[in-house]
Amino acid sequence: MNVLQKVTTIAGGVIVVILGASMAMTNPGKGAYEKYAVGRLTKYLKEEVCSEPSKREDVPKFLQRQCPKLIDGLRPPIQTVISQTTQRRNFVFFSIYRTDLDVGSSLPAYKFGTVGVFDKFYVYQADEL
Repeated sequence: MNVLQKVTTIAGGVIVVILGASMAMTNPGKGAYEKYAVGRLTKYLKEEVCSEPSKREDVPKFLQRQCPKLIDGLRPPIQTVISQTTQRRNFVFFSIYRTDLDVGSSLPAYKFGTVGVFDKFYVYQADEL
């Protein structure tokens, strides 16, 4: 093995170690996931539930106008539900989160799969059950 090959091998090893350490240090925890999931769910509810008053003629107009505020007020209970229905598998460099969201028989249940890596979350599964 010549000098160039040795330097290349050592540099490659250093890069792999730095990348691994960076991934381990930025592997988001369950609290960060809960904050992310609550944000995504409340945004979805505001966009899909609050913004469609024409489909909700049975709901009084004042309640339709207050819908975003009502959803914001539900953030703590939503976080509790997400916390109780989420399992985290920590693989040191990244984490996989599985959330089985089922709040009652009158609403559909959902299953979410999310990867957390580099302080970010990527949903790879979102199924209505």
